[in-house]
Amino acid sequence: MTQIKFSIVITTYNRLSFLKRAIESALAQTVPCEVVVVDDCSSDDTEDYVRSLGSSITYHRNPTNMGHAASVNAGVQFASGDWIKPVDDDDYLDANCIREMMRAIALRREAVICSCQAAQVDVNRVEISRTRRMGPGQAFYIPQADIHYGMLLEQIPFGTPIQVAFRRDAFIQSGGWDSSLDANFDDIDSWLRIAQFGDAIFINKCLAYRTVWPGGYNQKFSLEKRLETNILIKEKIYALVNEQHRELLPEIGAVRAYVKLHWSLVALKQKAYLSSMKFVFPAVLSSQAWKLLVEAIIFRQKQPPWLQKSIDNNLLVMAKMYSLANEKHRAALPNLQHFQSYMKLRGGWAACKQGKLLTALQLALPAMSSPAAWKLVIKSAISAQESDKQIAIRKFVLIDF
Repeated sequence: MTQIKFSIVITTYNRLSFLKRAIESALAQTVPCEVVVVDDCSSDDTEDYVRSLGSSITYHRNPTNMGHAASVNAGVQFASGDWIKPVDDDDYLDANCIREMMRAIALRREAVICSCQAAQVDVNRVEISRTRRMGPGQAFYIPQADIHYGMLLEQIPFGTPIQVAFRRDAFIQSGGWDSSLDANFDDIDSWLRIAQFGDAIFINKCLAYRTVWPGGYNQKFSLEKRLETNILIKEKIYALVNEQHRELLPEIGAVRAYVKLHWSLVALKQKAYLSSMKFVFPAVLSSQAWKLLVEAIIFRQKQPPWLQKSIDNNLLVMAKMYSLANEKHRAALPNLQHFQSYMKLRGGWAACKQGKLLTALQLALPAMSSPAAWKLVIKSAISAQESDKQIAIRKFVLIDF
């Protein structure tokens, strides 16, 4: 079998202290791979440092500051690998990242995109959180026909660039990254277009580290701009959903309303109350949007070890949402107490399935006496059973535990 060649493409701009760590992690990979650094016309000592590393690095300096998306595109053009692993300068890789990706890709040559779990860390490399497991085994693939439907319903979140690798020919065929979205969903926009050309692979191992800090690329955009772009991305995904899933799609208006509810919650967490109010109406009146939001919350909560914290945070945010709703709209909303009890029952069941019996009891016990909560559970189970009869997102194990 032909050896898969990987190129790690690191994009950077005036962040030399972070860049050194990213380069070290690329050079420390346990399999040979090309390392390309694209310098977006930095004014610090980036050029001198990278050139001092000699032939171990392929270095390209943009003639002017062209932006993040254009730098990624330049890096892919200069790279010679069959597969590209993008790395932002403030992120870094586990030493076995490329080896594990090669191993999975070799078992599914039809794949064009591969994603893994990642840890979010602070500037001192202290882990804050970790992205959830996505499916069966150590690695699995999803057929191309199911990808966009899964992306639309938040069941296939590929993640940030540090989690993802893609096949170079599919990237070029897709048109590369869109500079008009520069660092504002430009990665997700690329994933959805690359996914038109083959299958997706997910690896249930933490192979990458994303630094969360105020200087991150996505911090420079307003909530309003991120909401606007998120809706645009959802509309693009909606248009690409395979015909076999079309009859299952919610209305596009409900999808837009769901995105607005999501960003209203984000605004609340950031104490941007005016933005939250602006986003939430009239989306709060869409029952389909609430259904999508609840399903997304439940899907995220299936993963430990942050189950309890996640449920507590979501219940707190939901309570704030209810308090902001106008009195004339209250009748159209689900009952908050019943929803809270329902979430605790679902969280308890998720914890039980993970063997966390004490956590399961702590979550579910106070809610077990609520008939309304059990009614919601039964309705959800019936809905899930009905959906099982429909076309599901297929996941096929590549590497088992």
